[in-house]
Amino acid sequence: MAPEGPEVMADLIALGGAGLFVADLAAGEVPALGPGVVCVGVHDGGPRPWSGFEACDILLTNDEDPPAPWIGVADLGAALARIAAQVAAQPAAAAACAQVLRASLQLPFELALIQESLAYSMLLGAEGFLAWRASNPPRRRPDDLAPRVLIGEADGALTLRLNRPAARNAFDARMRDALCAALAFAADHPDAPPVILSGAGPAFSAGGDLDEFGQAGDPGQAHLIRVLRSAAQGVRELAPRVTAHLHGACVGAGIEVPAAAGRVVAAEGTLFRLPEVSMGLIPGAGGTATIPRRIGRHRTCWLAISGEDIDLATALAWRLVDGVWA
Repeated sequence: MAPEGPEVMADLIALGGAGLFVADLAAGEVPALGPGVVCVGVHDGGPRPWSGFEACDILLTNDEDPPAPWIGVADLGAALARIAAQVAAQPAAAAACAQVLRASLQLPFELALIQESLAYSMLLGAEGFLAWRASNPPRRRPDDLAPRVLIGEADGALTLRLNRPAARNAFDARMRDALCAALAFAADHPDAPPVILSGAGPAFSAGGDLDEFGQAGDPGQAHLIRVLRSAAQGVRELAPRVTAHLHGACVGAGIEVPAAAGRVVAAEGTLFRLPEVSMGLIPGAGGTATIPRRIGRHRTCWLAISGEDIDLATALAWRLVDGVWA
C-alpha cells in the first residue's frame, strides 16, 4: 500500500480529488468541480444570479438577507478564509461532506442515512480523524447509571427527555440506544399521542460524546449499528407527531436528530453548530439527511464545513427552526 502523507494529498488536490475552488459569480466565473473539490460561489455586488450555480456547494453573498440557497455574510473575505482554513486542515472530511450532501436530496431518506454512515465510517480510519483523536485523547470518567432518557406524560402528550444534564446531554451509545427504544415505544403506543422531545439541564444536547468517537473496534460493525439504531430515523418515522423543544447549545447530534421532527421550536439564546468536519469527520447522527431537507444542501454545507454557530434568528429565517418557545 502506498504511503499517505502531505505529498499524496497535494496530488489529490491537484487532480481535483480534494481542495477548494472559489468562483466569483458576480464576475461571471464558471463554477468548476473536481469530484472532491469544495466549490464556493461568491457574489459581492450587482444582481445575484438565479441559475448557473448548481455546481457550487456553498453560495456566499454580502447581501444582508438573501433568499435560499444563499448565505449572507458581513465579511466575505473572513468567511472565505474560514472555509479555506477548514478545507486545508481537513481536506478529506471536507471533500466527503460536500460529496455526501450533493447526493442527499436525490436519495430517499433511508438511503441518505446509509450514505452518510458509510462515509462517516470510512473517515474514522482516515489520517485527519486519527490526528484529531491523538490530539484529543478520550477521558476516563465514572459511569453515570442514571437513565439516559426519561419517558413521561404531560397534557396528553408523551414526553421524551434527554437526561444527561451534567454532560450537557452528550449523545453516547447508551443515550442513542435509550432514545431509539423510547421512540419505538412511542411508535407502538396504542393512542398515538403527540410526542415532545426535549433535554434536561442547560442545553438540549452538546452533540456526540467525544470520548466515544473512534472507540468502536470494527468500523464495519459500527456502520451497521449506526444504521440499525438511528435516532434520526426514529424521529423521522414519527415526524407528524413530534415537536422538538430545543434550548442552549444544539451541537452536532443536538440538531441533526431533532431536525427530523415535524416541528422544531427553540428558546431564545439557542445556538446551532455542526463541528464534525474540524475533527476529520462529517455529521454522523443523520444531519446530512435531516438538515438539508429543512434548509437545503448549500446552507448545510456551509454549517458543516465552516463550523460556525448560527443564532436563533438565522435558524428561523432559514427554517431550521419553526418557532420560538418560552
